[in-house]
Amino acid sequence: MLDVIPAPGNSYWNEAGYGSLDQETRLEARPGTEGVARWLRATVGAATGLPLAEASVTAGRDNSIVLSIEPGLPPEGYRVVVDGNARRIEGGSAAGVFWGAQTFRQLLGPDAFRRAPVRPDQHWDLPYVTIEDSPRFRWRGLMLDVARHFMPKEGVLRYLDLMAAHKLNVFHFHLTDDQGWRVEIKRYPKLTEIGSWRARTKFGHRASPLWEEKPHGGFYTQDDIREIVAYAAERHITVVPEIDVPGHSQAAIAAYPELGNTDVIDTTALSVWDNWGISPNVLAPTDNTLRFYEGVFEELLGLFPADAAEFSAFVHVGGDECLKDQWKRSPAAQTRIGELGLADEDGLQSWFIGHFATWLTARGRRLIGWDEILEGGLPEGAAVSSWRGYEGGVAAARAGHDVVMCPEQQVYLDYRQAAGEDEPVPIAYVRTLEDVYRFEPVPPALDEDRARHVLGAQANVWTEVMEDPARVDYQTFPRLAAFAEVAWSDLPAPEDRDFAGFEARMAAHYGRLDALGVAYRPPAGPRPWQRRPGVPGRPLDGPPPNR
Repeated sequence: MLDVIPAPGNSYWNEAGYGSLDQETRLEARPGTEGVARWLRATVGAATGLPLAEASVTAGRDNSIVLSIEPGLPPEGYRVVVDGNARRIEGGSAAGVFWGAQTFRQLLGPDAFRRAPVRPDQHWDLPYVTIEDSPRFRWRGLMLDVARHFMPKEGVLRYLDLMAAHKLNVFHFHLTDDQGWRVEIKRYPKLTEIGSWRARTKFGHRASPLWEEKPHGGFYTQDDIREIVAYAAERHITVVPEIDVPGHSQAAIAAYPELGNTDVIDTTALSVWDNWGISPNVLAPTDNTLRFYEGVFEELLGLFPADAAEFSAFVHVGGDECLKDQWKRSPAAQTRIGELGLADEDGLQSWFIGHFATWLTARGRRLIGWDEILEGGLPEGAAVSSWRGYEGGVAAARAGHDVVMCPEQQVYLDYRQAAGEDEPVPIAYVRTLEDVYRFEPVPPALDEDRARHVLGAQANVWTEVMEDPARVDYQTFPRLAAFAEVAWSDLPAPEDRDFAGFEARMAAHYGRLDALGVAYRPPAGPRPWQRRPGVPGRPLDGPPPNR
C-alpha cells in the first residue's frame, strides 16, 4: 500500500525494489514545467541536500527526474513513473505536473518535507511504481478567516504551502468582517488606519465573560497581497478574495461612518467590533455606499487579476447574515425600497448584490456569495457558496447557477473534533476526522445534469476562537487531509469509504505534518498545551441537522 494522501486513482508496482536519488541526480524540465522544477529544487532539494542540477540534453536519463507536459492526460491529471530507467513526472498541464510533484515528494518519506537535511547519510529511496491520477472536482478550496483573528503574511504563505501539499487549488481569502478590515485600499486609508484594529477581543465563545484586554489587528499592504497571489499562482492555487457586504461591515462603518444607516443610529459612535456573532450595523443602501464599494472593488481587481486560471475571475461578496432591523427603521432604506418597487428588505439586499454582480460582469469578473444571496433572486452568472447546508446549493444548481459545497454541518473546521472535556473551546457539533472523510459534496437531490453545476467543495476555517496560528492548525488538521481526499479522489459512497485504510495512510501523513511543523490534533486527543481550560465554548449535542 502506498501512503499517498489524497489517494491516487491508480497505482501499481513496475518491479520489486527501490531506486534512489543521490548527488548525481539531475532534473530535466521540459517546456512549460520550469516552475515545477524551481519548486522541486527549493523544497525537495533543500530537504535532501541534493543539488538536483539541470540535466543536459545529452545526459543519460537513468539518474534524472524528467518533468513533461503530456496533452493526453487530463488538465490537472498526472503520471509518476519510477523504474530502473528514469523517474518521470508527467501532467496534462503545468498544474498536473505540480500535483505529480506533490505525490513524488510523499514517496520520498516524511523527511522530504523538512527545510534542511537532518541526516547527512540518509538514503532517498523511491519505490518502483507508476501512479496515474486526476481530481474529481475542479474547485478544491480552503477558506481562511483573517478578519476575526489576523494571520500575518508569513502564516498565509505557509497555509498556501500546506494547501499545495494536499492538492487544494482555491484559497478563499475572507478579508473583511465586523471585527477587522485586512486589505489596504489606497483611496480609503481609514479602512486600515481605523478598521484594521480593535481595542480588545472576546476570549472564547461570545457568551464568555473573558476578554483579552489588548489591541488586536493588522492588515496586508497591496504589495503583500500581490506577493500572496503570486506565491499562490506558483503553486497553481487561485486566490478568491472576499469583501463582505452589506452585512458583516461594522469595521468599514467605524472607519467611514457615512456608510452606515445614519438616520437610525449615531454611526460616529461605532468602533471596530470586539465581540463575536452578527452585528446589527449594516451598510446603508445608498448611492454613496455603492460608489464607495465600487472604489474598493476597483482596487481589488487590480490586486487579484483574472488570468488563465479557471476561477481567477471570481470575487466573493459575502452577502450572509445581513440583519435587516436597521433597514426596516430607516426612512432612506424604505424610500429606496419604494423607488425600486421592491417587496421588502430581502428584495433590497438582492438589489444590492445584483448591483455588484452587474458591475463585476461588466469588468469580466464573476460574483460569488454565501447562499443568502439566493433570497430575493440571483443574477445570471452568479455562483453560490452553500454553507447553511445542502439546500441552498441544490436550489442554486436547479436554477442553473454554479455551486461550491461547504455545508457547515460537514466542513466547518471551527466545529469541535471530539466530545471530551479536554477539547479546547468546543464549538457546535462534533465533527471527527471520519465525519469529514464521509462528507459527500454532491447531494442525491441533484440529477446528473444539475450536478454538473457543483464546481467542487470547500472547507471553511472561521477563527473567532482561534487566537493564534497554533489554534488554527489544531482545528484545521488532520481534518483538512480528509477533506482533501474527498475533494480530489474518486471515492465510493460515504458509507462504503475505507476509513480504516485512510487512517492507516494517515499514520505516515502525521510524520509529514510533523516535519512541516503543523500543530495538528493528535488522534488520542489534545496535548496539554493545546487545551484551553476554563475558556467556554458552545458545544451542541447530537448529530448536526443534515439539511
